[in-house]
Amino acid sequence: MAVTTQRAHTKEELDTRKRSSASHRFEKALQRKIVGQREAVHALVELHQVFCAGLCSPGRPVGNLLFLGPTGSGKTRIVEAAAEILFGDSRAIIKVDCAEFQHSHEIAKIVGSPPGYLGHRETHPLITQEELAKSHRESLKLSFLLFDEIEKASDSLWQLLLGMLDKATLTLGDNRRVDLSQTVIFLTSNLGGGEISELMQGGMGFVQPKDKPAAALDQKVERTAVEAARRKFSPEFMNRLDNVVVFHPLKREELDEILDMELAQVQKRILDSTAAAFLFQATGEAREFLLEEGTDPRYGARHLKRAIERHVVSPFAKLLATGQVRSGDVLVIDRCPGENRLTFYKENERCSYSTHMIFAAPIANPLSNANLQVA
Repeated sequence: MAVTTQRAHTKEELDTRKRSSASHRFEKALQRKIVGQREAVHALVELHQVFCAGLCSPGRPVGNLLFLGPTGSGKTRIVEAAAEILFGDSRAIIKVDCAEFQHSHEIAKIVGSPPGYLGHRETHPLITQEELAKSHRESLKLSFLLFDEIEKASDSLWQLLLGMLDKATLTLGDNRRVDLSQTVIFLTSNLGGGEISELMQGGMGFVQPKDKPAAALDQKVERTAVEAARRKFSPEFMNRLDNVVVFHPLKREELDEILDMELAQVQKRILDSTAAAFLFQATGEAREFLLEEGTDPRYGARHLKRAIERHVVSPFAKLLATGQVRSGDVLVIDRCPGENRLTFYKENERCSYSTHMIFAAPIANPLSNANLQVA
């Protein structure tokens, strides 16, 4: 008697939206350091996931990313933040400032001079296998190569880039070959920044016009930046890119988050200072003053950093130098009523400061460096 059995076939749907634990941690860490710019964060996380899975295209760089957008929107910052997360050091990047390579003969700084040329032994290539390997870790053999303001590069640098982006190789002046197959190549450009700033007019530069929906304006910003890049860059260059990411001008709520991050960095500098360790807090009026002073559609978050250095860090330094602030103090920063400046005072003792104050000779005794316990 023959016995037949039927084998049940079941389908299990797989979730391609899931991330590995390493990529998930990388994404969360990036989101803590980068305000807004979700497309850029997503592009880096996707690239990290593909690299960790070992599925990168053979014979090509890990990724070729072009970051477009106005100055101060975070294009270079996101590369530094990713390096800090993955390699433990935001400076673990080989950075090529293309403004320094606007003439053909300056390419020797990157690849070195050929043997026989005068001074070839003194010209050390900027990009070498040894330099790329400096960022490698036991668990992550990856390097970052950044070409900043790529639109300013000379034709000779363009020719080098075409080979690097396509074949992941660079031939140095002494005929040594550099393997870029474990390298992410970042390129940044401010192309279209002026046109984008014009699109954002109608507020303070970061406030979108009320008569334009946010989504429609974002699409127009992306289209403007990409069209500017296509006018500047050749089709063979654009075809070698894996992703073009447009960084949007920062909105008010995003600048508010950046203000929190920058003030936290100032607090860390104070606690790490050898002069004195104290705490401070800024009132809502003081925060509004800093945002007003630090908001400029042409400079983005960089202008906010300069405003903090000028109106917060510099006064702190003078208060420390004159002994008005010591270890353990708690300061409050407020806006001076009726004046375009900030005022500083202790919680229990008024300690007003004017930016026009002229100090005499520095105090003779150094300030105490007692440890400050933070609850």
